Amino acid sequence: MKWCRFKTDDKISFGIIEGDTVVAVDGSPFGGDYKKTARTLPLSAVKLEIPVVPPTFYCVGINYADHVRRMAIKRNKEPEYPKKPDIGYRTNNALIAHGEAIVKPRDAGPKFQYEGELVAVFGKKARNVSKEEALDYVFGWTIGNDVSERDWQALDRTMWRSKNADTFKPMGPWIETEVDLDAMMTTIRVNGEVKDNFKTNNMIFDAATYISEVSKYCTIYPGDVMWMGTDGVPENIKPGDTVEIELTGIGTLSNPVVLEK
Repeated sequence: MKWCRFKTDDKISFGIIEGDTVVAVDGSPFGGDYKKTARTLPLSAVKLEIPVVPPTFYCVGINYADHVRRMAIKRNKEPEYPKKPDIGYRTNNALIAHGEAIVKPRDAGPKFQYEGELVAVFGKKARNVSKEEALDYVFGWTIGNDVSERDWQALDRTMWRSKNADTFKPMGPWIETEVDLDAMMTTIRVNGEVKDNFKTNNMIFDAATYISEVSKYCTIYPGDVMWMGTDGVPENIKPGDTVEIELTGIGTLSNPVVLEK
């Protein structure tokens, strides 16, 4: 099932996508107290919003072995692999929807890059859950683009602007509740040209491991999201480019890049 948040007539609603149609829903999918309405609209006629506004925005870093190896080669260093799951946070001000513009700040440098990521969207409260039951708490999956300004990332004590500046976190276009993680591929395109293509689930620590580990210390709530990291070596993007992140079984997240006015 595909869930979305959409806007019509200045009203934002949850909806279920059926083919080329959106069926409006009363209520939220995260409490189980929703119902379909008789209102249907063409998907092409609605404005898709970010599929969920997360109470907490978790984000995994350095979670693909090939990414670690290739980045180490690029920096002329020995690869250092994470010894345990380690997670950070991002901010909601950075979130934008499918089709909305990534704005490159005027003082940002040329190392302005995409990161295509699988995103877990939680449907149930999780605390101290086992790895075996962890995925039962996931409502569905969507796509994220962890846009990063690398000079800021190296210079700042924290990643407050390099990862969290406005528009740096495209997410969407919808939530897919039924996926095969082992069959999933991530394809990243810039202006239609494939830049990276990798097995989405080829992670150092898989989603279930992360969910279990985080839930030992932090209560995960319905609507929370967890971005799962990227593979490959991201390349620079610039105003005028369009970045597409495609995940098998979910769809494609597409966003243009523009320069701050």
